[in-house]
Amino acid sequence: MSSACIIRQARLNELPRLTEIEIDAFATLAEALGVAREAHALAQDVLRGSLDASLLLVAADDDDRPVGFLAAEDIEGTLYVIELDVCRNCQRRGVGRHLMSAAIEMARRRQLSSLTLTTDRHVPFNAPFYASLGFVLPSAEVLPQFLRKKLDHEVAVGMDAERRVAMIRTL
Repeated sequence: MSSACIIRQARLNELPRLTEIEIDAFATLAEALGVAREAHALAQDVLRGSLDASLLLVAADDDDRPVGFLAAEDIEGTLYVIELDVCRNCQRRGVGRHLMSAAIEMARRRQLSSLTLTTDRHVPFNAPFYASLGFVLPSAEVLPQFLRKKLDHEVAVGMDAERRVAMIRTL
C-alpha cells in the first residue's frame, strides 16, 4: 500500500471487512499487552450506527479496499472515538494518524467541542499515540460523566483499571 491512503466514509457493504480489520488488528494489541485473549469485534449494530450518522471512516488502499477504519459517535457535543483499527500489514505507515486527522476535521465541521476516547495508558500505539495528536488525560474534576461510565464499563467487562484511561482533545 502506498503511503497516500484515501480517507472516506464507509459503505454499508464494507461492514464485514471492518470486522475483519478489527480482529486482525487485535493481534498487535494482544501481543503488546502480553495477553492471549480471543479477539472480539464491535457489534454490527455499533458499526451501522456510526455509518448511519456519517461517523464511520475508512482508509482505503489503491484498490479502494478498506485497510483501516475509525468508528465514532456524537456524545454530548463531542466526537467519541469508539474504535480505531488498521490491519497489521498496513500498521506503522501513518494510516491511523490519517484517520484521526480526518476525524478531527470532521468534528470541527460539525462544530463539536472536542474528541474523546478511552484507551490503554501504556501501549505506544494507544495513549502515547493519541497524546502526539493533542489528546490529554483529563483530571477527575473535568472528566465528562459519559467517559467515566465508559471506563467503568470497560473495567466491569475485564479490562485492567490501572491501564484504562480517558483522553480528550479540545477543538
